[in-house]
Amino acid sequence: MTRRIAFLFAGLAWLPAHAAQPQPQQPQQPQPLPYPPAIPAPQDVAWPGTIALTVDITDTARHIMSVHEKIPVQHAGDMVLLYPRWVPGDHGPTGPLADLAGLDVQANNERLAWVRDTVDVNAFHVPVPDGATSLDVRFQYLSPPTEREGRVEMTPDMVDLAWNTVVLYPAGVFSRGITVQASVAMPKSWQAATALERADGWDGAVSFRPTTLNTLVDSPLYAGRNVSRIDLAPGAAVPVHLNVFADRPQDLAMTPEQLAKHRALVTQAVKLYGAQHYAHYDFLLALSDQLGGVGLEHHQSSEDGVGRGYLTDWDRTVADRDLLPHEYTHSWNGKFRRPADLWAPNFNVPERDSLLWVYEGQTQFWGQVLAARSGLWSRQEALDAIADDAASMQAEVGRLWRPLQDTTNDPVINARRPQSWHSWERQEDYYTEGLLIWLDADTLIREQTHGAKSLGDFAHAFFGIEDGSIVTHPYVFADVVSALNGVLPYDWAGFLRTRLDARGGSAPLDGLTRGGYRLIYTDTPSDALKSVQTRRKSHDYTWSIGLSLRSGGVIGDVIWDSPAYRAGLVKGGKLIAVNGLSFEDPGELSSAIKLAAGSKDPIELLVQDDRQFRTVRLDYHDGLRYPHLQRIDGKPALLDDLLTPLK
Repeated sequence: MTRRIAFLFAGLAWLPAHAAQPQPQQPQQPQPLPYPPAIPAPQDVAWPGTIALTVDITDTARHIMSVHEKIPVQHAGDMVLLYPRWVPGDHGPTGPLADLAGLDVQANNERLAWVRDTVDVNAFHVPVPDGATSLDVRFQYLSPPTEREGRVEMTPDMVDLAWNTVVLYPAGVFSRGITVQASVAMPKSWQAATALERADGWDGAVSFRPTTLNTLVDSPLYAGRNVSRIDLAPGAAVPVHLNVFADRPQDLAMTPEQLAKHRALVTQAVKLYGAQHYAHYDFLLALSDQLGGVGLEHHQSSEDGVGRGYLTDWDRTVADRDLLPHEYTHSWNGKFRRPADLWAPNFNVPERDSLLWVYEGQTQFWGQVLAARSGLWSRQEALDAIADDAASMQAEVGRLWRPLQDTTNDPVINARRPQSWHSWERQEDYYTEGLLIWLDADTLIREQTHGAKSLGDFAHAFFGIEDGSIVTHPYVFADVVSALNGVLPYDWAGFLRTRLDARGGSAPLDGLTRGGYRLIYTDTPSDALKSVQTRRKSHDYTWSIGLSLRSGGVIGDVIWDSPAYRAGLVKGGKLIAVNGLSFEDPGELSSAIKLAAGSKDPIELLVQDDRQFRTVRLDYHDGLRYPHLQRIDGKPALLDDLLTPLK
């Protein structure tokens, strides 16, 4: 700026005020309306009286559950009823509010004009009239009739009743302070199983003893036509039963060898943890091609669902056989010991998931170990599963931008909805990568103590306290570190945070090499992977061209920055032809990948995306690749020691 210009600008300050140009009047900017009063926060007090809850599950043809509640009230005025939003075990706001319909609330034989809260849509304001002592509440839970609407919970032969879907409860109270007496009307020829204690009598419904709301929601009920109840701990002081519900009676057939393996699961778990935190335990297992698959933990039961052939097609159900060990482990890890920020006073207070790499990651670890120790998996099947886990995490290139710790937010972010680019977005990797971290910890402890100790000592000390107690015992990160230091003094905080917070690099594979194995790739899938692919009618080329195929040649997934990605392939496209020949089965693509390994010619694919057809060329010449574990000569097989049954 020159001196003259600076002088002129400075002189502007001496102009008379009236010389300034008038400023236009600014319009008034909008301001937010105040929010309505907050829903009453839960207090640790008892709600007077007992809620009577009756659920009719006989309308299986239309998939409708009809609900009647009689809820005691304390006084006239505004009362808030809540429909559960945060479902324990889902770790996110998955309560199916959209499926609640026909809500009718009455008192003193008059219909009350309830109003939904404008901020918390799971809350219903009810004007309780003078003189009312209770509310009569009726509604329907419209369970999904097909998979398009959600997981199917009712079929002509069985029902999975989750109590959180069929209850409204008073706001302002801890769930443990609300007492509920529940009953279920079902076809008289059916049988039911649940961890709830039954009351005497039938009278058209199965009735249960009064219990707290938190225990009720934690105790799902299976009911069905074809049922088998199997004692898995004969003669034991603490009973454990496997309740199997099937589409057909013949699906219930269990061989003596299968029975022995399921009984060994109980034996090995109790030896591992050194305590039992249930008065009795009931596996609820559905074998169905109609009911939706599920695996959900509960304190004294587990809610499990797999295909019909779990028992009768045993050799092809490898992928299902660690489900029961996983959910059983949750009785200790997740239900008895629970992250403090994941414990909530009722089902409408948000949960926080920062320690899911313990809750789910270590459960994934012990679930697979117990599958091997019990014989539900052979040792080779367990090794193959670990190889697949390690290779899958290596393919998760999303770690370049997103640390594992951040994936613990996934149940809140997307509640397991389908993803466009799974390997780049990451989805709940705290399960599988968490398993690898705990394998790393186990082999480190074994190595440093020359085999005298292992992660099993941590499990015994951390989960095995207060034998017989079913009262949840919360923990924080420092408690995990302290318990690990009790087994082996080490920088466990640094060990864990490095693996949880890192971006980029490799998946945590040190546990494999320290355990005496290395991850390799060959051109032949393992027997376990073949079984999984056959059952799911899919084929996995993740580790070669970078895609997976579903039935009919539909592309199930594409790995970010893989040859398939760089060629422009995308999830949902359909493979029409391979190298100029019509696509009939995955074997043709496998053959093309093999041939390309011996030439410089690209693999040519004709792909249909919606109504568009296009030809893509894959410049890939490294052949088929499938993960396996290979023994490292001269290194102790610590991984074999981990998978060996406890004596």
